[in-house]
Amino acid sequence: MKKKTPAAAAASMPTWETLEPFVRTQIQATLQAVLDEELTAFLGRERSERRTAVDAVAGYRNGHGRPRRLGLSCGTIEVRRPRARDLEERFESRVLPLFRRHSQAVAELLPELYLHGLSRGDFEFALRGLLGSGAPLSPASIERLRGKWQVEYDAWASRPLADLEPVYVWADGVYVKAGLEREKACLLVVIGALADGTKQVLAVVSGYRESKESWRAVFADLQARGLETPRLLVADGIPGLWSGLAEVWPECAEQRCWNHKLMNVLDQLPRKLQAMAREQLCTIPYAPTRREAERRRDAFAKAYRRTHPRAVALLLKDWERMVAFYDFPREHWKHLRTSNVVESPFAAVRLRTDAAKRFKKAANATALIWRLLRVAESRFRKLDAPQLTAEVHRGVKYADGVRITKSNQRVAA
Repeated sequence: MKKKTPAAAAASMPTWETLEPFVRTQIQATLQAVLDEELTAFLGRERSERRTAVDAVAGYRNGHGRPRRLGLSCGTIEVRRPRARDLEERFESRVLPLFRRHSQAVAELLPELYLHGLSRGDFEFALRGLLGSGAPLSPASIERLRGKWQVEYDAWASRPLADLEPVYVWADGVYVKAGLEREKACLLVVIGALADGTKQVLAVVSGYRESKESWRAVFADLQARGLETPRLLVADGIPGLWSGLAEVWPECAEQRCWNHKLMNVLDQLPRKLQAMAREQLCTIPYAPTRREAERRRDAFAKAYRRTHPRAVALLLKDWERMVAFYDFPREHWKHLRTSNVVESPFAAVRLRTDAAKRFKKAANATALIWRLLRVAESRFRKLDAPQLTAEVHRGVKYADGVRITKSNQRVAA
């Protein structure tokens, strides 16, 4: 083989202008080689190698199929699927399944673009800019993908849950502006922490104004599909949620979100006092014991009761629900004080869906937002000290964050 001269080698190297086409060409060649090697592994013999073993896989190579475009996050490439004939069992590629035109990363990108405000009609233009002019996209293919999400959502929303072991559950409502509906629709979202410390989305359901009937239906559906009663539910102060919970899971402990409580109390104070009051209020949920939290609460009440009684009354209201987290491991308190487990992944969703009337009907929003939340679920972190989550699931009792034993029970008595 004739060796390339330095000048010829330099000429064949990519430049800044040709970098992306060069990278896509390399990826295309690598993927084509992987597809061919996959068939080689299935047949158990190399190209042109005779079938000699008695128990060898039947079948022969039969060339390649027509060129097929595949959209990747780095652009669009073209590959040809290897074919085989006279097989006893069908050969199915695990690298490139049938009828797949986009990688998982591209499929996850589409709902995010939609929620960012990209209309359906703009998808093709935007994605061709990202994936290249040869991207296998069309309005019809995008619509089919959205329809596929709906089918997947319907299957997910009816799946059995008896094998799950929920310990903590966070619930919240996400409001979505729907262009053809008079009222903003509410997506009722439930996320659970299981006995192994992992977090999982349990429900994404379209409701109406977080009413008692809507929340009760969500909890009853989870129960009907086999989900056992969690030990603690964390949510904000919506009365309908707590009423619905009491009818379905009356034995579940209840914890209200401290973020919502503090904002509501501060709203009752003049702006000039809010900074100082915030410092006092924020120390309450971080008290090391329930008794110390009550002492700090009383100190705030003493300072503001005469001049701002409504702020104090709001702080005292529903107090037992504010301090339920003290009956669980101290290592879990940071997860249990607030409904941030739901709030965090939905902060961006709220901004995007409120920025414009993205959805003609609330039902159209549910599957898309569910799809985005499922993407976020893959990045959910485990709870701290997951071994303690299993203890709570088994029914181990805690007081002020410490496991109750016979010895410390006697000391407390």
